[in-house]
Amino acid sequence: MIAGLLVAIGFLTRIPVPRQAFADASARTRSLCWYPAVGLLLGTLLCVFAWAIRAWPPMLAAAATLAAWVALTGALHLDGLADSADAWIGGLGDRERTLAIMKDPRSGPGGVVAVVLVLLLKFAALASAPSWPGLLLAPLLGRTALTVAFLVVPYVRAGGIGEGLRGAPRASCLSMVVLAAVGCLCLGGPGVASLTATLVVFAIWRRACLRRLGGMTGDTCGALAELTEAAVLVAVAVA
Repeated sequence: MIAGLLVAIGFLTRIPVPRQAFADASARTRSLCWYPAVGLLLGTLLCVFAWAIRAWPPMLAAAATLAAWVALTGALHLDGLADSADAWIGGLGDRERTLAIMKDPRSGPGGVVAVVLVLLLKFAALASAPSWPGLLLAPLLGRTALTVAFLVVPYVRAGGIGEGLRGAPRASCLSMVVLAAVGCLCLGGPGVASLTATLVVFAIWRRACLRRLGGMTGDTCGALAELTEAAVLVAVAVA
């Protein structure tokens, strides 16, 4: 079980973990259950960092926190967001063309604009309402959304990095999702706003993926994580 957690940490973050954990195929599959826990870990680390620089000017602190966020995750999901934006624009409604563009390592104007806009939203939300609930909940719900996605949306990229996650134990995954949701509700208004924003983003994302691709890919999962994080930060800032 701990091996699955180590795989999840190693894949979703740049925190060093023993490389031998990735040699266990069953641990890679079970790692999906731990995605919400990794999100909570990321949120906790970001809250500690934000607390350490609390005396800085708000805009500088927001920029530094966002930079630390990107560094901790290695821009993993930002890459998926960029690829998805390029594919959705350039795919012109065609499934095969959309999938082909996603595999292109180059980023076009659509991908660059999408990344800039999401980072700008995150920065503005952090600078406008520098409070710990948003910083804690955004990474948590961003990774929880990924766990839910693998439970309710088909994975359509044969040989993709997410293909091995489809056999993750559903009961364990659902338990972690429920724990994350209950934890959010315990935070009152910010938690309710965050859950609502997450559900709205997930519903729109799922509909778009099913209509265009008949399912999801690793890149669209990256887009889901980034869009969820941005929506949660904005929801908490507004609430």
